[in-house]
Amino acid sequence: MFDDRGSAGRQLAAAMRRRGLTAPVVLALPRGGVPVGAEIAEALGAPLDVLMVRKLGAPGRPELAMGAVAKTGESTETVLNDDVVSLLRVRQDDIEATKAHELGVIAERERRYHGGRTRPALRGRTAIVVDDGIATGATMRAALRAVRRANPAHVVLAVPVAPPDAVRALSAEADEVVCLQQPWDLGAIGMYYRDFRQVDDSEVVAALARHTADGAA
Repeated sequence: MFDDRGSAGRQLAAAMRRRGLTAPVVLALPRGGVPVGAEIAEALGAPLDVLMVRKLGAPGRPELAMGAVAKTGESTETVLNDDVVSLLRVRQDDIEATKAHELGVIAERERRYHGGRTRPALRGRTAIVVDDGIATGATMRAALRAVRRANPAHVVLAVPVAPPDAVRALSAEADEVVCLQQPWDLGAIGMYYRDFRQVDDSEVVAALARHTADGAA
């Protein structure tokens, strides 16, 4: 069990330092992934950015994910759950409308988080994608594919905890996966933290401000 997200990030950072990564950039999924990613950015002297991902809720059943959309910089990627789309006979125009709405939410949050600051480039660098844990991996798949579109030289997925089947599946999307705990019976991610309080927007903004495009402040 991790004490909190910061503790998990420091343990991940120790594992990342041994890998000698070239020109790393840390991309954290907000909001829970940001305290984890901030510790890695601090340890590696790397810039920190957010990688925005939103679930695509099925029409009339928003709690049911028919896919996910991710955006980093100018790169956007959509991943659909074909079984849900087929079962509910979701029309393409409904998918596009839901995607447009969620991209609007992403744009608003990016403005809130960045406040006009320059974002680090990914082309030719090592992109380290971070979250505080993975349950199924559906949204992370979209996130990793969005990162690929930005043409980094190397993509590393770094998470404190995830089930082994998700790790195997996501190994096909990333060049390397660093996962500290891989329980078969994962349950809720919060079960692996003593302190799993909600992270608010002000903490995200503060973490991004501390780690500039040129590296850790």
